[in-house]
Amino acid sequence: MSFSRRDFVRTSFLGTLAAGAGLRAQGESASEYLVEHPAEVAQNDDAQSGSYKRPIIICAHNGFNYLDDAFAFLKSGGDTLDAALRVVQGPENDPNDTSVGLGGLPNEEGVVELDACCMHGPTRRAGSVGAVRNIKNVSLVSKAVFDHTGHVMLVGEGAERFAVAVGFPRENLLTDHSRKIWLLWKEYHSNSDWWGPGLADPHWQPPSDAPQPPEKAKPQSELWQERYRGLEEHAAALGIAPEDRADAIHKVLFPPTGTIHCSALNGKGEISGCTTTSGLAYKLPGRCGDSPIIGAGCYTDQDVGSAGATGSGEENIKIAGAHTIIENMRHGMSPHEAGMDALKRVGRIYSGDMNKLRFVDMTYYILRKDGAYAGVSLWEGYRAGHPHMIAVHDGAKRSEVTTPLFKGFSQDFPPEPKVPDEVRKEYLK
Repeated sequence: MSFSRRDFVRTSFLGTLAAGAGLRAQGESASEYLVEHPAEVAQNDDAQSGSYKRPIIICAHNGFNYLDDAFAFLKSGGDTLDAALRVVQGPENDPNDTSVGLGGLPNEEGVVELDACCMHGPTRRAGSVGAVRNIKNVSLVSKAVFDHTGHVMLVGEGAERFAVAVGFPRENLLTDHSRKIWLLWKEYHSNSDWWGPGLADPHWQPPSDAPQPPEKAKPQSELWQERYRGLEEHAAALGIAPEDRADAIHKVLFPPTGTIHCSALNGKGEISGCTTTSGLAYKLPGRCGDSPIIGAGCYTDQDVGSAGATGSGEENIKIAGAHTIIENMRHGMSPHEAGMDALKRVGRIYSGDMNKLRFVDMTYYILRKDGAYAGVSLWEGYRAGHPHMIAVHDGAKRSEVTTPLFKGFSQDFPPEPKVPDEVRKEYLK
């Protein structure tokens, strides 16, 4: 069974998702996660004391396994940006991480396009690349931009040719696993394009988005189950392993945004940051999100600190999220306060309309130059049991649950009641 995006929206399954401020979505909350997984989290309260540890590295949770090596390098006198780059190269090189680098989910044409930027606090330099194909470690390419040119940003074919010129090899970044997920996404939309079974195929079915009379209309839960079963059948036909099908289906229904950010601070107070991504899955070719945008996906000011983002790139560009956070801290806000203010700005883009904000999520990773830090997010997580996390190493490596602006999960189901206006306004005032 195939369904178009138009059909999916028309059924209002996602359009009515509205668990939000003050209302708990179905599943495990962040507070429940703390109880169930005490060894995986630690306190993340930047106001608990006036003394903070340096050196320190913070990053998105997909960098957790690469913190030990980077921290040892930093502690032994290594450069702060080089330390951060050591962390993000881990996911970039991992074919099983579909959010960045090798194995990243492709654009709508099945081509992997990568974005990255970095800022070196001590020398106040910045580099950025966008929509780069065939080059795996675009985080390093972004650094090469300021190492070898007088520019800040290179994009597309020019960025790829520059990378090759300075020694980066071209390689195919589309793994078999990511290719199959992309094909599953294509077939999910096959009744609105030429992908999927044709008329002569015995498995062909007519478009499912034709209006149904009231007496034949199905409950939303039944429609959802049909979609899921149809995608399971497609996944099996494509050869996706049974243990990987649920994850693949989720990535079709909720195209992931990927990304890893990392900031590193040494004992002398020098600080740097970088962000790298394969971008929004199935995006239009040439699309750049916030990750290569200095001031949106990453911003570092040697006088103040460093901040970065993962999540809904378009919304973060609109508020220049990382720069906003740094300026908030420059004017006296704590890392936590600075991040929450930026999240409220994201919420105000849609006037607190939870039916729209359900399609939006954002996590900020914030490090002040004295070692105070915070991880904040728009929602608790993207689905029940998967809270947003920040990874930290200041001599002790750990994961911490982010502080959310809204209770609930951005991609959870079944639908919840609309959030009352008085509750919504309380969180966005």
